[in-house]
Amino acid sequence: MANDPLALGQLYQQQSRRVLATLIRLLGDFALAEEAMQEAFTAAIRQWPEEGTPDNPTAWLIRAGQRRGIDQIRRKQTARQYSHLLANGEDVAPEPDEQSIADDQLRLLFTCCHPGLSIDARVALTLREMCGLTTEQVASGLLQKPATLAQRIVRAKKKIREAGIPYEIPGAKELPQRLPDVLRVVYLVFNEGYSRSDGESVVDISLANKAIRLAEELGGMLPQGEVFGLLALMRLQHSRRHARQDAEGELVTLEDQDRSRWDQQDIRQGLQYLELALTASPTGPYTLQASIAAVHAQALQADTTDWARIVRLYDALYRQQPSPIIALNRAVAVAMRDTPADGLRLLEALIPEKAILNYHLFHAVRADLYRRAGDTKAAATAYQRAIELTSQGPEQRFLQRRLAALGPIT
Repeated sequence: MANDPLALGQLYQQQSRRVLATLIRLLGDFALAEEAMQEAFTAAIRQWPEEGTPDNPTAWLIRAGQRRGIDQIRRKQTARQYSHLLANGEDVAPEPDEQSIADDQLRLLFTCCHPGLSIDARVALTLREMCGLTTEQVASGLLQKPATLAQRIVRAKKKIREAGIPYEIPGAKELPQRLPDVLRVVYLVFNEGYSRSDGESVVDISLANKAIRLAEELGGMLPQGEVFGLLALMRLQHSRRHARQDAEGELVTLEDQDRSRWDQQDIRQGLQYLELALTASPTGPYTLQASIAAVHAQALQADTTDWARIVRLYDALYRQQPSPIIALNRAVAVAMRDTPADGLRLLEALIPEKAILNYHLFHAVRADLYRRAGDTKAAATAYQRAIELTSQGPEQRFLQRRLAALGPIT
């Protein structure tokens, strides 16, 4: 590695987030830690070709970063603010071991996902600090302007500092309450990659992969049942990524997807994670959703799907999370198990939920069930409303094709 800039670049990709997480703990400030980390890698580029790569490159970078952080404090005359870091003069912390570095990653993740921050800030911070994306990459992934996204991240870091949000792993009593917030953020990152809210692509594989890798790291550090449940869910959903659009970029429904294009390695990994999750107790919502995804993954053809089992799983999921979205998905499963009319009756019961009326998939599902039931007039009205509510190109065109296929409406 000593004379290989490419290898050092790979080390940056693999280790920079670990170095940053520990420097935040040692220096107590996000911006200072980020700058110190960059200086440490710059020093490595300059020194390692001449001196050779250290036995523990990550520890070297952390120690170099801490020294440079302390130097910056002295140069900027902020010693009083950071007096706790200067108590030992030039001394730096002992060389960190793998466990302390892993713990620091957990600390950073729980800080980025703290419930005291807005959900948008949590997602942006997680992508920026945990996944290592640039501000421009995060803005692109979340379909926001870079300046707006940068301001959101700055405000979030300011709130962490001013509100005294602790840089720590929650204790055993607090962890069950805090972990769902972390899993929610990871799944939101995945969903933004897996089902884009705008644009011409329904999949941003890079974002989805970032979320999966983050969850895998979390699973290694915190092997909890719902962490494995989320991993199972994401792997099983991600297995269908190559079949969700055709060669022309048009949307393909689950029912019509070419199942030979589903990634079998992802399916195997997802089922393995699901088995780990099911051994834990109690079974949580991500594990139940993963169980539903597993039923689809194990059906060789759409018409062999075990819809009765899916309905039972949605029943259990709804008892845990009685939301309109889960009720909508359950209505689809009931329609597939029984008749479109049965599904439509369940959808009618959701109409008092005002938020669902502005959700394009609610109207798309109604349209499809009306179409299957032979009510083309009602189907056309529902398709038109769904088209009005979606801004994603492939979805709009898919709905328009379905609307056109109904023929003249009398």
